[in-house]
Amino acid sequence: MADKARIAILISGAGTNMAALVYASRIADCPYEVVLVAANDPAAGGLALAQAEGIPTFALPHKGMTREAHDAAMEAAVLAAGADHIVLAGYMRILSDGFVQRWAGRMLNIHPSLLPLYKGLDTHARAIAAGESHGGTSVHLVTPELDAGEVLAQIAVPIVPGDTPATLAERVKHAEHQLYPRAVADYVSRWRNPSWLLAQLRARALALPETSEQKSFGSAGFRVGGSKSGKYFAYFSERPHGHERIALLVKTSGMDELHALIEDQPDIYFKPAFYGASGWVGIVLDRPDLDWGDIETWLQRSWRSVAPKRLTRLMNIADQF
Repeated sequence: MADKARIAILISGAGTNMAALVYASRIADCPYEVVLVAANDPAAGGLALAQAEGIPTFALPHKGMTREAHDAAMEAAVLAAGADHIVLAGYMRILSDGFVQRWAGRMLNIHPSLLPLYKGLDTHARAIAAGESHGGTSVHLVTPELDAGEVLAQIAVPIVPGDTPATLAERVKHAEHQLYPRAVADYVSRWRNPSWLLAQLRARALALPETSEQKSFGSAGFRVGGSKSGKYFAYFSERPHGHERIALLVKTSGMDELHALIEDQPDIYFKPAFYGASGWVGIVLDRPDLDWGDIETWLQRSWRSVAPKRLTRLMNIADQF
């Protein structure tokens, strides 16, 4: 598969979740590849498995090093391997805020509870003591606050009579091995997912004043103004006629700009069928390097070109200062 994400996995021990990720990556349509397994313990059992599978490894004990210095060394190995995502798999280190912030949105972790319940340690014992009907596991984005990032996926695991933290942990581990590869695969390939792209676009379009969503020829369209007098300023088009990509259609200033954009960046911009003759441009959304800031700018500009003057008047005044 083209455009596979390159992940580095950080471990501290046996690396069973790492193994699940590695073997899932060997399935033909998996959207990621493992380019590094790194550990803070040279004796971590998972390193041997990674080496047997031909995956580059790196190990550096943290003892005697500051947290920041050790994180910097681990990060240098990750960058040298060309990874674009970090996946924590039993990595028993609290990471420095700077490291986490540099990888914001690109670092994932798995935690043995149904977050936001039971953050931190001793999750199974705490769930049993609280009389919960289920324990479980959660995959989440890593943020400076421990186990507080956006939850991407979860599996609940029943707590049965007589369960101990050890017996519950064993069953949760099976769930982890199923959940983690799927959650990582879904996350790193979300830029290809029409539903995810539309949700991102919808949130940004509907944040503009007096906007609404309305279907147009089977595609999601976004309008500004009233239901009768409103005008479209953007369309979401999944593989529009004559084009094989997922795109945003927005208004340009006219044909000169449209042609200039296409000539300058033909991999990003194209002239859409039906709309192109009116100066609309297609912007390819399904690409891993998409800058959502640019998309927001295009939405705002297109919105402004058709919005009622009562909405744009104050903006025009503000632009003068």
